[in-house]
Amino acid sequence: MKRTRPDVHMLGYDPHFKIFHELMRYKVREILLVSSPYDAYIMEEDGSLTSRIINEYFGLNLSQPPRITRVAAGEDALAALERKKFDLIVTMPHVGGMDACTFSAKVKEKNSKIPVVLLSHTKRDLVEDTHSMGSKCIDNSFVWCCDSDLLLAIVKNVEDQQNVDFDTQRAMVRVILLVEDTALHRSRLLPMLYGELVKQTQSVLGEGLNEQHRLLKMRARPKILTASNYEQAESLFRKYKPYIFAVMSDARFPRNGVVRDDSGFHLLTMIRDEKQDLPLLMLSTDSDNKKVAEKIPAVFIDKSDHDIEERVHDFFLRYLGFGDFVFRLPDMTQVGRATSFYEFEQQLNSIPLESIRYHAENNHFFNWVMARAEVALAARLHKHHFASIKDDQQLKEDIVAKVHALRKLRQQGVITQFNRRRFDPKISDFIRIGKGSLGGKARGIAFMAAELYRAGRDYPLLNQYCIRIPQTCVVSDVGFDDFIALNNLRCCEEESDEQIAERFLDARFPEWLEKDLTAYLSSITFPISVRSSSMLEDAQFRPYAGLYKTFMLANNHSRFEVRLEQLLQAIKLVYASTWFEAPRAFSRSTGQTQEDSMGVIIQQLIGSFQGQFYYPALSGVVQSYNYYPVGKMQADEGIAHIALGFGKTVVEGEKSLRFSPRYPQYLPQFSTVPDILKTSQRSFYALDCSENTTLATANSNLVSREVCDAADEFPVRFLCSTYNSQEDRIRDADLPGYKIVTFAPILKYDVYPLPELLSVLADMGKAGMGCEVEVEFALDLNKDAGKSELYFLQIRPIVTGGEKTHTAITEEDRKKAFLHSSRSLGHGIYENIWDIVYVKPKCFDRAATRQIATEIGRVNAILEKAERSYILIGPGRWGTADPWLGIPVQWNDISGVTAIVELQNSGVHAEPSQGSHFFQNITSLDIPYLLINSEHSSREDDIGEERISWEVVERVSAVYEGRYIRHVRLTSAVVLKVDGTTSEAVARAMPDKMRGQLVLG
Repeated sequence: MKRTRPDVHMLGYDPHFKIFHELMRYKVREILLVSSPYDAYIMEEDGSLTSRIINEYFGLNLSQPPRITRVAAGEDALAALERKKFDLIVTMPHVGGMDACTFSAKVKEKNSKIPVVLLSHTKRDLVEDTHSMGSKCIDNSFVWCCDSDLLLAIVKNVEDQQNVDFDTQRAMVRVILLVEDTALHRSRLLPMLYGELVKQTQSVLGEGLNEQHRLLKMRARPKILTASNYEQAESLFRKYKPYIFAVMSDARFPRNGVVRDDSGFHLLTMIRDEKQDLPLLMLSTDSDNKKVAEKIPAVFIDKSDHDIEERVHDFFLRYLGFGDFVFRLPDMTQVGRATSFYEFEQQLNSIPLESIRYHAENNHFFNWVMARAEVALAARLHKHHFASIKDDQQLKEDIVAKVHALRKLRQQGVITQFNRRRFDPKISDFIRIGKGSLGGKARGIAFMAAELYRAGRDYPLLNQYCIRIPQTCVVSDVGFDDFIALNNLRCCEEESDEQIAERFLDARFPEWLEKDLTAYLSSITFPISVRSSSMLEDAQFRPYAGLYKTFMLANNHSRFEVRLEQLLQAIKLVYASTWFEAPRAFSRSTGQTQEDSMGVIIQQLIGSFQGQFYYPALSGVVQSYNYYPVGKMQADEGIAHIALGFGKTVVEGEKSLRFSPRYPQYLPQFSTVPDILKTSQRSFYALDCSENTTLATANSNLVSREVCDAADEFPVRFLCSTYNSQEDRIRDADLPGYKIVTFAPILKYDVYPLPELLSVLADMGKAGMGCEVEVEFALDLNKDAGKSELYFLQIRPIVTGGEKTHTAITEEDRKKAFLHSSRSLGHGIYENIWDIVYVKPKCFDRAATRQIATEIGRVNAILEKAERSYILIGPGRWGTADPWLGIPVQWNDISGVTAIVELQNSGVHAEPSQGSHFFQNITSLDIPYLLINSEHSSREDDIGEERISWEVVERVSAVYEGRYIRHVRLTSAVVLKVDGTTSEAVARAMPDKMRGQLVLG
């Protein structure tokens, strides 16, 4: 007879968790119980039957227990069926003058598909089915044994019968066939089997990725089908032969309409001939049948044994793959044991080859893996796959590779709960320590990890070039909350950031958290970042971008205790930054009163070692929306900012390269050789991996390096062009001379499709989050550029869409404006502004920008306390970390501002930095940002040019005047109009009619 290979049913099989959502579609929700009050009293003698069913469900971690409706008579039941839909009818033998078969026949006349089960208190009360020319009127019959387990088993068996066809074909779900013609024994065996099956399935799924997936995989537990005669049993076996997991059969039952003592022997022998490795169990009250079972061969259990439950339990463990996998030699000598797939893979690498051959040929691997609902792997470990592999070492390598691939596959796009004993850094991409919330930033990473897992179907480019996430471990907010509670820490408004940090550094970790962090760190050796993931972070309209601490750790000290101490210190400082002034000031700006909590992300750093330094060749941000499109760029095509080394260069507003992924060779800031020399990146951030016992808090523990100092390092040589001063020419090659960071091999010569991949990332993020987004990334550059790998690091929403409201800027507005910008960000009308704070043009000193920022902060604190809005005006890029590009204010220095004006001239001119954290925070709060070329004419009749009329502010007496800053209060209020559809903005004295409206309002 032709044998069916299980693996042929794997075509089109989805090996991840999505498939489990589709299983067990049919559920028994409503049960109609037809019984006399006395019958109901007997069944509920030990408590409410409904309550006991619910307790059984929750006790076994099953979901959605059914609801029971009881009626006393058959006519009442038929009436109830007219009013309501029921999934199952359970009837007692005598239902108000109507026998069970008559009642069932009337039910089937109206609904032939509804299952009707007969439940009797004694074997004597079972009613013979005499209706319908020998066809069954009662679907099944049982004897009540005073145990709610029986009703639970009836429900699950009805569900199994309804679901078996779809579940076997969709997910190769296994089937256990129980052959038993006696209702009394069936009533005892079925609850026993279901109880054992559910408990064993739960136990082997204990190593599941997380609770949700364990519950989902419970849906793939084996089905139990019952037969009461030979013909039924044979029919079920033939129909579900590829999926039959085990056959458990009585010895004596009807065959060809006659009860025969050898029916079980003939059935099991036939099955053994067709499936030699199938576990078979003969059940009988006649102990002589043990010898009969041995001839088949089959396992034998005496149904009258007092320890039958223990014997059934042993059968599940030994023959059905539940319990540990015990590695044995052919002579049954034990040589190893595995509880989990992690241990299973470890054991395969160490046990004798003859043990592997023995288990493979006897299909033991298949059974053990299938019991764990890993259908895809089980199909690949079936003995048919190994028949052609004659070399034992090759057999071992084949099995190990398949097990490892499965373990890796099922982690992709999934958050796994950290387990100190089972954690495997080679497998787990995203793990969680603690049961609480991940925080905003980590949620975004987890979401994109799941999206990237299935993105190949919608973005074919990803089938050729992978976008990955670094290995990520998230300490949930429970860690922060327990840390705060253990050390009795309280937020104190008067404390400085330094004092808060000291208090946190002196505190101790909860024991559970320190043990988990120790176990995790001991398993990894790569450099790591320690980043914030606050509950409020990276939400739309409140990103808190860059306001919390981040640290990069080399994680390479020769003493583990030093590595651990640096990690613990970094986490404490991230925790402490929750209460720092900048995030608290931002919360005040947003009206956020909720007390924040903090998760922490420990993430693999992307990059490579270049001598003692470690850094990515390229990193940056891509936005799905371009706030400042120039030339042929369009706003909805997005914009990217990239830099050599770590992305701190980009997110802190230092020199980086700006380009549209749609037009990567269109680089306005690189229009001429002088432009390139002036605007190209000259320094970058790297991690110094020389052994150091101290954690540097400045610059996230990074160091700034000059590009020229790294001229011999691969990323610089590959990504840079060379300036020839004699020719005044830049050549796109690694030649002797001054190195210019142009990224020409990627943007100009397409050695790696970075622009296309960034477009994919932006599109995915926008579609997934339902709004415009910003994505941080890093590129791990390979010397074979086509094999480079792009890593997704972070995603956050960005704010657009205010342009839907109409803002009209009139010719009169332009004529009377003292500020006019054609490159503005924001949209709306901002009224009743009286105060202006500006950097005095004649006193500006690029070497003193840090002092200027401090002076602004003092003025801001006074204005914010007085609740007075103001316009801030000054040269260069606001919020940059590079003091030579602009004024490096922190958020708490300008937290009360209404609008910001960036003045550009030949002395200070920086390209708009849309990728900085500062930029994200001001856009989220709807703070307009105006760019003005202050070298343009300031004549009022020159209405078409960007301008600032200094005489308007300089003729007003100062409220405060310092060395660099001047604060004035105008004699009449100012209105600022910003048109986001044209990027035009004007500020002028508020018209009288507007002031009147404000007074009246």
